[in-house]
Amino acid sequence: MGFFDVLLGRSKPVKPDLDRLFALPNAAITLEAAAGFVPTGLGSVCFRAAEGGAFAQIERDVRELLDAGGGPRIETSTDSYGYTWLLVRREPDQLTDLVTDLHAINTSLESAGFGPSLLCSLVGFTGPAGSESAGRSLALVYLYKRGTFYPFAPLPAQKRDSALELQVRAAVGADLPVEEDLSRWFPVWGAPGL
Repeated sequence: MGFFDVLLGRSKPVKPDLDRLFALPNAAITLEAAAGFVPTGLGSVCFRAAEGGAFAQIERDVRELLDAGGGPRIETSTDSYGYTWLLVRREPDQLTDLVTDLHAINTSLESAGFGPSLLCSLVGFTGPAGSESAGRSLALVYLYKRGTFYPFAPLPAQKRDSALELQVRAAVGADLPVEEDLSRWFPVWGAPGL
């Protein structure tokens, strides 16, 4: 970082640490104990797809890597903002495998030079049947460019349960690096995996 960067208040971006994704299984145990939410077995990676053969090839390579040996089912979709989502499905009790799959997708894209196109990854949770939170959706979202997580708890009519998000932040803060700047807790309405 140069003198003018300091003078003008620019900061050096945080280098993403994809290995932080591996803290999710421990955070899930804490989340279940504190708020009753359990993994759904769904996770997704969001990125801005690039045009061209190189990007199409890396997407095929990722699918082949994860499909090998009867791996998870992967679905691709594009949201209204033009971002591509890769949804990975596992059994709810296979959270460690799901996190490994999400890490492999992110790492493959990053190592192929598409790191700047990565936006976020998320893992879905739901309230267990018979509880106060039954059927409620929750996601722990990893911001690729910040190297931090935040909770997202959608409600009907594109509203959020801010109280639940703050409760989850307090619960998993010892397990995950939680994004301190609440203005960066972007809503991911309709994200695959929620």
